[in-house]
Amino acid sequence: MRINEEIRIREVRVTDANGEQLGVMLTRDALRLAEEKHLDLVEVAPKARPPVCRIMDFGKYRYEQQKREKEVRKKQKIITIKEVKLRPNIEQHDFEVKLKNAQRFIEEGNKVKVTIMFRGRELSHPELGSEVLNKLAKALEEVVTVERAAKLEGKNMTMILSPKAQKAQKTKKPSTKGGDTGAQNQNAQSSS
Repeated sequence: MRINEEIRIREVRVTDANGEQLGVMLTRDALRLAEEKHLDLVEVAPKARPPVCRIMDFGKYRYEQQKREKEVRKKQKIITIKEVKLRPNIEQHDFEVKLKNAQRFIEEGNKVKVTIMFRGRELSHPELGSEVLNKLAKALEEVVTVERAAKLEGKNMTMILSPKAQKAQKTKKPSTKGGDTGAQNQNAQSSS
C-alpha cells in the first residue's frame, strides 16, 4: 500500500475520510488537499484505472488493522497432534491408561495419533495391531472421528483421531448437577 509521495501515478480518483467521492484529480492536487487537512493520501485500489486513493489518517488506519489482526489470531485455535503409543499385545490395564490419555487429549481439542509399535515377529501379525486400534476407536467413538484409518508404515501402524465439533463444545458446558439440587429443594418445600 503506497502513501503520499510514494504514489507516482499522474491522476488518481480521490475519496475523502468520510468515503465521499471527490472525483479524478492530479496526484499533486490530491496530496496538497490531504496536507491541508493534516491527513495522508493512501492508495486503496491500485489496480483500478485511475487508481483510487483515500484521504485518511494512515497511522490510525494501521493501528486499527493491527488490532483486528490480533483479534483474529486470538480466536484461532491451534490444534496440535498428540501421540499415544501402544503395543499389539498390550495388557488391559495399560490399554485403559492409554485410552484415558487419548480421551484427555481429545477433550482438550487436540488430534490424537495412535501408534502401534511392532517388534520382531509381531510384524507378521498386523491384524493384532488393527484390532487394538479398532478397539480404541470404538471406545472413543462418541467423541472422535477417525481422520485417517489404520495404516501400516514400516514397523508402525498409525491412525489419526480428531475431536467431533459438537462434542467438544458440550464438554465445556457446566454440569447440570446444580440444577438438580434446586429441583430437589423445591420438592422438599412442597411436601412440607
